Amino acid sequence: MKKVSSGAEKAEELTRKKTTTKTTKKSAVKSDGKTKNTTAKKPVEKTEKVKKVKKAKKPMSEKKLAKQKARKAKKLEMAKIKAEKKQKRLEKRLAAKQKRLEKLAAFKEKRAERKEKRRERRDMLKHETKQARAKRIASERKAKIDARNAKRKAAAAERQAKREHRLKVRAEKRANRKERQHAPGFGGWLAAVIALGVTTLALGTMMTFGWMNMNGMEAEMAGVHTQSVYELNSIVDNLDTELSKARVSNSSAEQIRILNEIAIDSEMAEIILERLPVETQLTQNMTSFVNKMGDSAQSMLNTLARGGKLSASQKATLGYMYETNSQMKSIINDLTANASPKDMMKAWKGKDGNLISVSFGNLENTTVETPKEINDGPFAENIKKVTAKNIEALEEINATKAEELAKQYFKDYNVSEVRCTGETVANQLVCYNVSLKTNDGEMFAQLTKKGGKVVMFDSYKDCSQNNFSVERCIDIAEDFLDSLGFDDMKPVWTSENGTTCNLNFVYENDGVIYYPDMIKVKVCEERGIVTGMEGLAYCLNHTERSAGEASISKASAKEKLNPDFTVEGSRLTVIPLDGEEVLAYEFYGNYGENDYYIYVDAKTGDEVQVLTVIGTKQGKALM
Repeated sequence: MKKVSSGAEKAEELTRKKTTTKTTKKSAVKSDGKTKNTTAKKPVEKTEKVKKVKKAKKPMSEKKLAKQKARKAKKLEMAKIKAEKKQKRLEKRLAAKQKRLEKLAAFKEKRAERKEKRRERRDMLKHETKQARAKRIASERKAKIDARNAKRKAAAAERQAKREHRLKVRAEKRANRKERQHAPGFGGWLAAVIALGVTTLALGTMMTFGWMNMNGMEAEMAGVHTQSVYELNSIVDNLDTELSKARVSNSSAEQIRILNEIAIDSEMAEIILERLPVETQLTQNMTSFVNKMGDSAQSMLNTLARGGKLSASQKATLGYMYETNSQMKSIINDLTANASPKDMMKAWKGKDGNLISVSFGNLENTTVETPKEINDGPFAENIKKVTAKNIEALEEINATKAEELAKQYFKDYNVSEVRCTGETVANQLVCYNVSLKTNDGEMFAQLTKKGGKVVMFDSYKDCSQNNFSVERCIDIAEDFLDSLGFDDMKPVWTSENGTTCNLNFVYENDGVIYYPDMIKVKVCEERGIVTGMEGLAYCLNHTERSAGEASISKASAKEKLNPDFTVEGSRLTVIPLDGEEVLAYEFYGNYGENDYYIYVDAKTGDEVQVLTVIGTKQGKALM
């Protein structure tokens, strides 16, 4: 046998001891099991007794069962509704999330497209020649102008259609109203309608016997045009009566009634003029007059509707309209009395020398214009010439020189970068477009290609306070113009809104101011700097010239004015009039509650221009 080491012997001995101990414990448990079992049976017996004592449950009634079923059904329904609502909320959130994702994707796509377009444009500009750039700019400008013109034409056509519909409705309403009312005040209208009917009947008789040899189409067209002339004659007669009443009426109610009739008749006259067989240039001024007459009547109606009264300016406008309409009435009455069917046929066929065209030509030559209104100074919108004599004689500069000049002109603005972005043409004046970058934003300027003169300048500066007075703004603007080389400039008009001061400067020589040579300047009243300037009129019109000598004195010219007109200032000026420059005395003052500029020709003594000042709270003259 194999000998076991002492360690192994010990292990075997321990194992034997453990086995003996477990056997002893099991036997002890078995010996005690009877006692434990006998004691454990007693509570079991008690439990069984309790169960025997407990009464059996009564069966649930049908009513309770129905209620229980109803509660369960209601719980199931509520759970279903709750689940549906939860599902809808979830679907709504998912749809909103999807919408946001789609919107974000579209935005990123557009941004990528814009980025790609900018990159393509940079590459194109980088490799584009000067001639190609000029050609591209011209084509882009033409496309913009064509699109703008097309939009305007569409808008004009829409307005015309709306106007015709409105006039038709008004005419129908007025006809219905006149049928219902037969008061004495409407006798004139009834007489006009009857006269028009008799005239149309006579015209029909004349056409029957005089135009037998005509083609049916020609006879029909001539009849339509002849009827239009007679309708125009009737309307002009009505306007003559209405305007004469409006001049003397002092009752707001009566003025409203009369002005309503003037507005309607002027619109009807405009429609008739557009369908007459006469060249457009012969009816252009007359159409413009009746259009202004309708607008003026509507403006007066608005004044009366607000509870106000007609001003002296508006009453003067009524006088001008009455005088012009009287001339129209005289000529159109003669036309309807003397025009023959042959004259109408000649006009319709466009033959020269026909009585219709001659009569309307005479009418255009005698038309009187109503007073013009201004709110930003006399002749502020005037651009007379199309070639700049002074600038055309100067040396042409290149884009690099234009950038250098721009940096020099605007050195006080802390310019960090100057870049020429192309060329543009304004009234046949070729200019460089220059972009300037400063510490607080960008500026834009245009310099003439010949001479490098500043035509315009614009920038955005935050102006929210009034730190500089109007007088100080004038000094700032004068220094700015001097720095640009514009000498002998005199301020003639100022307007300000509390944060920005707008000034009009004109050229002065030998005590005479030249309105055609005007520059507009904008000054920020918070910073005390010029933020904008527009001098196209000056660049186009300015040249050294003599105004000539006045043939009459200022005192004699003053005698030509209305004696009720209060003169506050006067001076000798050169004004643009019908494409020419006229030496005239300027008188500034007021009549009633309105301010006026009145100009008297310094050679003939005729009153040649009347300007009504509106918005005097913001603007004022500097005499």
